[in-house]
Amino acid sequence: MSDPNLHVTRRVGAAVGRVLLYSMLWAGIALLIAAAGIRFLWGHISVNQMLLNLVSVETDGGGGPIVWMGLLGVGVLPLVITVGIALWQRSRRRRLRDDDDARPRRSPWIGRTVSTVLVAAVMVGGTTAFGSAVGMGDYIEAGKSEYDLGEYHVEPIVTSDERKRNLVLIYLESGEATLADDRLFEKDAFAPLKDATRDTDGWQSIDGLQQYRGGGWTMAGLASTQCGIPLKGGGPAASSGTTNELGNDVDTYLGGTTCLGDVLDDHGYTSVFMGGANASFAAKDTFLASHGYSEVKDLTDWRAAGEPATSFRSDWGLNDQRLLARAREEVDALHAEAKKTRQPFNLSILTLDTHEPVHVYDYCPVDTQNEVTSVFACSMTEVAGFVDYLEEKGYLEDTAVVIMGDHLKHMNAGDAFHEQLDDHPDRTIFNRIWIPGATKDAALRPGVDQLNMYPTLLEAAGLTLKDRQAGLGVSAFAPAVPDGSAQAMEPGRYADLLDSRSADFYADAWAAAPSPR
Repeated sequence: MSDPNLHVTRRVGAAVGRVLLYSMLWAGIALLIAAAGIRFLWGHISVNQMLLNLVSVETDGGGGPIVWMGLLGVGVLPLVITVGIALWQRSRRRRLRDDDDARPRRSPWIGRTVSTVLVAAVMVGGTTAFGSAVGMGDYIEAGKSEYDLGEYHVEPIVTSDERKRNLVLIYLESGEATLADDRLFEKDAFAPLKDATRDTDGWQSIDGLQQYRGGGWTMAGLASTQCGIPLKGGGPAASSGTTNELGNDVDTYLGGTTCLGDVLDDHGYTSVFMGGANASFAAKDTFLASHGYSEVKDLTDWRAAGEPATSFRSDWGLNDQRLLARAREEVDALHAEAKKTRQPFNLSILTLDTHEPVHVYDYCPVDTQNEVTSVFACSMTEVAGFVDYLEEKGYLEDTAVVIMGDHLKHMNAGDAFHEQLDDHPDRTIFNRIWIPGATKDAALRPGVDQLNMYPTLLEAAGLTLKDRQAGLGVSAFAPAVPDGSAQAMEPGRYADLLDSRSADFYADAWAAAPSPR
């Protein structure tokens, strides 16, 4: 006589085993789909990029269709597939039971073993693919680093602001200088902007401006150039005592770090940011509000201002033509106020048209086989028109202008420029700098990375910095770097420093308010 308790135990064990197997199957499929999506849409990313962009996703004006694709592809589709397989297996087991008398009885362990092996293969494959897509190996290795950013980070000390001036800062979405090479591409996409910012007229540029190691997305570009540190660590949700919940509202972003807007605010500047997209995406608005920006104008403002629907792209926001038309109005108002109060302003602008996937507006004539090249050229034409406006109004007499890409162009699986860029040995960021009254023979230090732009921007604004340092950077206006600075490190050691997890440093950096170092 069989033991009923043993029978129940076996049934419970079988049920638990099936739940575990299906859970593993679901996770493996979800990870495989996530890895494939990352590779196709963004190419290779980092753990920090993934976590810091997931802090605040937006379905409206923050890559909406991509967000929905992610939610459906990673959240819903794996569940549907797993349930479908479970129902098929259940139906199969019933058929086998019904046919038991008509065929020889086989050991159930064979089928269970095969199923377990297949599920394990999916789980291992998904974990491996996802880990590779987000650079998990590099992230784990960074935790073993002997370096800590806190040992090299320098709080900016302004020794004089007697020559402070207005600052216009323009970030070019995916503004990679390599796209200016008409030997690789159908035409020089930056030609219109180059014509508006000629060296012979006094404009300068940093030869070989590098994306910092570990960077490569918009928020990393903003944080590196305005705070002088790599963007990584616990993130804003962690700093508020939560655990990186999607859509979690946070009060500060790198609140324990002194950034460009903080220093300018201390010296009387009014700082305004303008962008076509939803500034809540990736908590950009929180970052700016945490660091001295009194106004952040984005998609919501342009809709409220009555911009027609044709001026928007459904996935991101307002086009560059209308954004820069609004920027003309803004710079007029800021300049008039600055003359009245004798306190300068900082107007920061982030373009949008060149964000993938490519979108062609009516004002952009496509004269290249690849639409992306034409769209880049059209965006640069709009920026050039804004620069011309600054000159026509006489603003360049008392206003510094810095134009630079926010990061290199993403190389995802569907990108048309793999042939030109995949093996290119010298991919750099486009930049142009205007300093009123600057002498033409004052060359900028070549080959610096984005972290050096923080002190460079402060000096462009006319502030005098002790040792010409801020964050991990040394101003590109400085012909040499001080001994002991991060920029004086041997390249391999500097790369290790930027890779380091620096847990204590970032715990302070993500705190609610700056603390002495």
